Amino acid sequence: MDPETLTTGRLVLRAVGPQDTDAVYAACQDPDIQRWTTVPSPYLPEHACGFTERMVPEGWANETMFTFGVFLTGGELAGMAGVTIHAPGLGEIGYWSVEEHRGRGHLTEATVAIARWAFTRVGVDRLEWRAEAGNTASRAVALRAGFTMEGTLRSALDHRGVRRDCWIGSLLPSDLSLPSKAPYLPAPK
Repeated sequence: MDPETLTTGRLVLRAVGPQDTDAVYAACQDPDIQRWTTVPSPYLPEHACGFTERMVPEGWANETMFTFGVFLTGGELAGMAGVTIHAPGLGEIGYWSVEEHRGRGHLTEATVAIARWAFTRVGVDRLEWRAEAGNTASRAVALRAGFTMEGTLRSALDHRGVRRDCWIGSLLPSDLSLPSKAPYLPAPK
């Protein structure tokens, strides 16, 4: 699939490329991004180059990872968000925000737009969100975007060689008033 561009009232969501390498590198110097995400630590210029020049284009080309830079309409990088496909109909969303843009609702806005896109263009029927237990900022974004918290998975994340518990939540097309590809029969209560 060729990269697509999405727009919201305040944002442009597009694949990052070589022109964004410096901005990605600068953003990923933030200790919170290195602490709570899977970006390498320390984050070196070659990591940013590999991400913008190889990882993002390859993910789009083989339809396994759809990464969007979250840009303000003026062009400034505010964050990163994307969907990784784990199985047919199942995707996982991940995101991070540039420090100076936190708390402004950009990631929530981007998450909802990307979720709608994944449900309607990629055929995802379940979108999962996972974050290390304790990452309350990520959880707040997921909740504002409409995710249902489903619990804590013990020892489900490997963060730099240390097993950690993670929170998990899900978003279904019906949560955004969209149809599903397949019928959904919830478990009896």
